Amino acid sequence: MNDTELARRLADSAGRLLVTLRESKLFEGKALGKRGDELANTFIVQALRTHRPADGLLSEEEQDSAARLGLQRVWIVDPLDGTREYGEGRADWAVHVALAIDGAAALGAVALPGLPLTLASGDAVARPRHAGRLRIVVSRTRPAAEAVAVAEALGAELLPMGSAGAKIMSVVRGESDIYMHSGGQREWDSCAPVAVAQAAGLHVSRLDGRALRYNQANTHMPDLLVCPPELAERVIALAAQRQS
Repeated sequence: MNDTELARRLADSAGRLLVTLRESKLFEGKALGKRGDELANTFIVQALRTHRPADGLLSEEEQDSAARLGLQRVWIVDPLDGTREYGEGRADWAVHVALAIDGAAALGAVALPGLPLTLASGDAVARPRHAGRLRIVVSRTRPAAEAVAVAEALGAELLPMGSAGAKIMSVVRGESDIYMHSGGQREWDSCAPVAVAQAAGLHVSRLDGRALRYNQANTHMPDLLVCPPELAERVIALAAQRQS
């Protein structure tokens, strides 16, 4: 199978395993989240080592290795994005599987098992616009100050949601218009959702408009913007005003 299909099958299958684990009711709360992280990571990592043994790997739940820095192709994985939401029985959690090539998010898949739905960069994604005010999707617990300021400037509504994958897929699916984050993330939080979003024709960048880079020695990513291309210039300018 090609890389995109592999990413889709891995994300979708891991999501199904996580649903089964949660429905078993053998674990609850934080214990459920921990077991879920372990289960999904083991499945995805073993599958990648079987099907793409020459490629590098960066996973939230796997010990990092500097060996990946010398490789052109590196899989970047978040086996369970939104562990808290998963443990609480919510639907806004995701599984991320992406392939970075030469530092760019080349392709990826995001499973939203609580819906259930899996979106991959190979999909022809229609993005129907919701009616009404612009919506900026933000963290349930820590909305970025820049997002709050931009929402005020645009007269937009704030839409709280759980995992980064669920947030970015809400923009892809037309449920929200803008996702902007400035609190710092890791590469695995955004690589797969960014790959899907840019394949769907959305603008993806740092908050200042710079390109996103993956498979870096320091996996910290300070900020992120995902939105329709026609909104990007204005949002970047408003974010710059807030940060100045």
